[in-house]
Amino acid sequence: MGMHRRHASHEAILTTRGLTKIFGGLHAVNDFDLSVHKGEILSLIGPNGAGKTTVFNVVSGIYRPEHGDVIFQGEKITGRKPHQIVCSGIARTFQNIRLFPDMTCLENIMAGQHCRGSSGLFSCVFRTPAMRREEERVLKVAEDRIAQVDLGPFRDELAKNIAYGSQRMLEIARALASEPKLLVLDEPSSGLNPRETHGLMEFLKKLIAHEDLTILLIEHDMNVVMGISDWVVVMDEGRKIAEGTPETVYNNPDVIEAYLGKDEEGA
Repeated sequence: MGMHRRHASHEAILTTRGLTKIFGGLHAVNDFDLSVHKGEILSLIGPNGAGKTTVFNVVSGIYRPEHGDVIFQGEKITGRKPHQIVCSGIARTFQNIRLFPDMTCLENIMAGQHCRGSSGLFSCVFRTPAMRREEERVLKVAEDRIAQVDLGPFRDELAKNIAYGSQRMLEIARALASEPKLLVLDEPSSGLNPRETHGLMEFLKKLIAHEDLTILLIEHDMNVVMGISDWVVVMDEGRKIAEGTPETVYNNPDVIEAYLGKDEEGA
């Protein structure tokens, strides 16, 4: 089970209020409120088409909502561009891995830090000491993150040539390289075998225990949800239908019905 469950004393790091996103007249997300508390692992679950990834796309700036707000660390970030949101401290991964396939593993992680660079155009042109220090720092962060996901031996291998499970971990390492306060993971266990899934769970638990970090994830594997979540929010048809500890949500009749479908009754 998750380590600490939700403590009332922990303030929200991310809040959505009345979030609504409409595509062609269909409410993909409908008046959705979410509160992610600092230092927790929160899983967003629900059947296919429930609106989970749409929520992530609004939070990370890919979509602009029709209504509602996204508040991060006390600041309204609704409508900001994706790179601005990364710079404010939110990093995410995608259901379909988005690495640079023809760059090395180390270069991929270095690319994840673009928003932390501070030396500016002048020093790029003149190769100032500040620029060199910046490069050294970027390299050091990348080396640390690649070691953290046990991919050190593949540092100079092209990303497209490493195993699928390793690509998943590389994408997480790249997200972490931007030094986020909130890590947003879209189905991180998708396509992983049981051993890799277990490794991912242990990795995320360790991450939360040792870094000043909060994790929000979409997850379909209920073993992962039950094993690492402090809090679970359930969506169906664009709305929140339940939330609570993994145990309470798992035994909630509305949740069971949403997953099994209305037509299963009495079958």
